[in-house]
Amino acid sequence: MSYQHLLELADGMKEQLVAWRRDFHRHPEIGFEEFRTSAIVADHLHSLGLEVKTQVGQTGVVGLLRGKGPGPTIALRADMDALPIHDMKAADYRSLAEGKAHLCGHDAHTSMLMGAASLLSGLGQPEQGNIKFIFQPAEEGLAGAKAMMEDGVLELPKVDAIAGLHVFPGLDTGTIGITKGVAFASADGISITIIGKGGHAARPNEAIDAIAIAAQVIAALQNIASRMVDPLEPVVVTIGKIEGGSIGAAIASEVKMLGTVRTLSPTLRAQMPGLLERIIRGVTESFGAAYAFDYHMNYPVVQNDGAMVDQVTAASEELFGRTCWSSIKPSTGGEDFAFYSEAVPGVFFRLGTGNGDARTRFPLHNAYFDLDEAALPLGSAMLSAVALRYLAHAAND
Repeated sequence: MSYQHLLELADGMKEQLVAWRRDFHRHPEIGFEEFRTSAIVADHLHSLGLEVKTQVGQTGVVGLLRGKGPGPTIALRADMDALPIHDMKAADYRSLAEGKAHLCGHDAHTSMLMGAASLLSGLGQPEQGNIKFIFQPAEEGLAGAKAMMEDGVLELPKVDAIAGLHVFPGLDTGTIGITKGVAFASADGISITIIGKGGHAARPNEAIDAIAIAAQVIAALQNIASRMVDPLEPVVVTIGKIEGGSIGAAIASEVKMLGTVRTLSPTLRAQMPGLLERIIRGVTESFGAAYAFDYHMNYPVVQNDGAMVDQVTAASEELFGRTCWSSIKPSTGGEDFAFYSEAVPGVFFRLGTGNGDARTRFPLHNAYFDLDEAALPLGSAMLSAVALRYLAHAAND
């Protein structure tokens, strides 16, 4: 069967793909709470006759399409969780859950992988090797990938390669963006507490102003990127939350800050805790204050395997033509697909979902985010083609 025929079959599923996506969009569930979503996924996989495991990594679901003969196993992964953000769209499929919404496209990822499972199972058992469908919870900051790996998602049978995609409004519908090597940044968390001495706002000399010191710390941390790191090594240090003080006429004794650190280099990532603490310590000591500092190693960088990238670009050319994909810069966004790609050769690519209108122009994590649903069958076809091409290539080696 040609890959073009695969695209035609996926297009015939568009109505079902849209229905799934809109249903998930109306009923979003955040990390490790994807009970309804995982039940729908599991029922679908059972209906296809696949081997199904539930409660993998708490709320994850895994389907297995076994081949007729021995061979490698390729996994296809989709994340299922929503964000704790209120949906501001006016669409009739907007979120019905207050303060929760699929504003990162995971509803589309789940629907596309369900479609790929339908397509691939409909073709029958592969001649050699297996295809594993991983429906993962809790990508948004809770490391659901790690939880699934701890429950053995890459074993029985052992996964030899893995592929996944992410919708992206910055690319036109029907186009693919991909990066060889480091594709997504590490995403770590920082917690800083500045400990000063409270006092009357009219007599600042009798106090140690934690807010003023916090401001100095925030400004000084930006010198890491501009003065302490090789300018050819990208790094982002952002303080996203700050709390301190009670009234305008009192000097705050304590300020708490939360932030994130992003790098594209595992080596630089390892250096960041020391660099940050050196600055925090220097600023606070100069004002006679104290501090508490925690650095949380969250998501490592996503490393795209070169051979797997070639599989994706070749499959996309066969499906959509030679001009459908482009090599794009790495993203400073984080992705827990990184845990998989540390363990086995992996590829994570972006699927365009922007069609140029006002509805699809909003970025990921925006309260008005939406996508062009014409991309849904394209995603199902791409995931299916990558799996089939990988198994065919392995059989010929």
